[in-house]
Amino acid sequence: MTKEGSRKFTRGPLAVTAAALIAVGALGLALGQDMRFASAEPAQTTQVPPPQTVQTPYGAAPLSFADLVQKVSPAVVSINVKGDAKVAENDLQIPGLPDLPEDNPLYDFFKQFRQGQPGQGGHPARPHPTLAQGSGFFISPDGYLVTNNHVVEDAEDISVTLENGDKHPATLVGADARTDVALLKVKAPQQFPYVKFSQKDPRVGDWVLAVGNPFGLGGTVTAGIISAHNRDIGSGPYDYLQIDAAVNRGNSGGPSFNLDGEVIGMNTAIFSPSGGNVGIAFAVPAALVKEVVGQLQEHGTVDRGWLGVVIQNVSDDIADSIGLPEAKGAMVTKVAEDGPAAKQDVKAGDVIVEVNGDKIDDSRDLARKIAELHPNTDVKLAIVRYGKEHQVNMKLGTFPSGKKLAALEDDKPADSGSEQLDNLGLSLAPAVKVPGAGEDGVVITDVDPNSDAADKGLKAGDIILQVAGETVSQPGDVAKGVKKAMDNAKDKDKVNVLVQVKTGDQTRFIALSLKKAKV
Repeated sequence: MTKEGSRKFTRGPLAVTAAALIAVGALGLALGQDMRFASAEPAQTTQVPPPQTVQTPYGAAPLSFADLVQKVSPAVVSINVKGDAKVAENDLQIPGLPDLPEDNPLYDFFKQFRQGQPGQGGHPARPHPTLAQGSGFFISPDGYLVTNNHVVEDAEDISVTLENGDKHPATLVGADARTDVALLKVKAPQQFPYVKFSQKDPRVGDWVLAVGNPFGLGGTVTAGIISAHNRDIGSGPYDYLQIDAAVNRGNSGGPSFNLDGEVIGMNTAIFSPSGGNVGIAFAVPAALVKEVVGQLQEHGTVDRGWLGVVIQNVSDDIADSIGLPEAKGAMVTKVAEDGPAAKQDVKAGDVIVEVNGDKIDDSRDLARKIAELHPNTDVKLAIVRYGKEHQVNMKLGTFPSGKKLAALEDDKPADSGSEQLDNLGLSLAPAVKVPGAGEDGVVITDVDPNSDAADKGLKAGDIILQVAGETVSQPGDVAKGVKKAMDNAKDKDKVNVLVQVKTGDQTRFIALSLKKAKV
């Protein structure tokens, strides 16, 4: 997967499992490496006879895919990569486990499996040579071809093998880790067969052919259908096609074709408990691959706009707690220390509801809209802060690829005191007085298992940073925040109090429900 963040398919304990399987499955598409994305243009090959079809109530269906395979397969190549795997001083890649950056939500989950391995506990970890295999496809007759970034990342030597067995060295033109697309160039006097992108959006149920280099076997074709659109596999704000054509290790970077022989996506990841095909694979849509490849060919890089914030979705309870009429927009949970938003009137707890007049549905919608804009672009944000909307005009920065976003530290000193807030179902103490909790906020020492706080996942050790928009440093501040929320909701029998909570290195907003009778 991409080395940027990941997102869970479901909530609760199953969420980590599903996301973990995606990470492991994504790892498997390129032999010897992690897994990710790619792109293409039209395949020109020898003339083939018209395909044999049979009429159905829904149109013509092929009796065989052989003619289509004969048409497109010459443009698909096997990619072989040599290089040194980079190993962190405190971490070692273990076969079968993804090499995730420390700011990835799954980093801690997989870290437990690495304990006691070389590179841990004082054992030095050394870079080791790697041999990786993947797939790719030509997008122009003059030798431009596309594959996944993770297939060729850190490569010292790249070679491609054509269907007829010819081998050619390839050079890296540019790569984009966020979409996992890489553009290569083969220099040779000959013209290469190539394929083009489909201009039409595939429908669920349409036939799809996946061509690639699974397990290093060479050109292999599998068939299936488009299973779903707009899949979120926890790899940035982009959506993926889901297909059921068999995709395995080494298929990474290969194309998926429609019945017209056009590329509808680039095979990128699999959902698998074993690392092998289980009929669920994901492909980067052709339109996205084509867009990224265009920028790589022209500039060698892809620059995206950056607000400098970490965001989350707005739930119904959160919307109610801050006076939003509906659960729309993206809530800011952190403001990066040196990011563009830190220089403007943007704070944790703000909800961004519009960008340049366009409504924002959720956090992924905001991420996509900002990523579509170039750095240094002027944008106008509509922000709701606890029921009051205001405008913020700012200039976007450049998305810091591979950088961990920094959170602003709250320097408000903690005060003394310990208190039990029955109306919240929490026992609290100043964080400064709890060993290991730090100096910011109020630490939760106990949670009533029958409370809404327990239902929302709060637990002992979590730290409350804000209540009803105000930073807190002692239990009394929390009580004041609760009273403020109650006073602002005097006509309601049930009140939601917005609370910012820190768990480990992650912060989030939740809305705790209170009964007026309890105050």
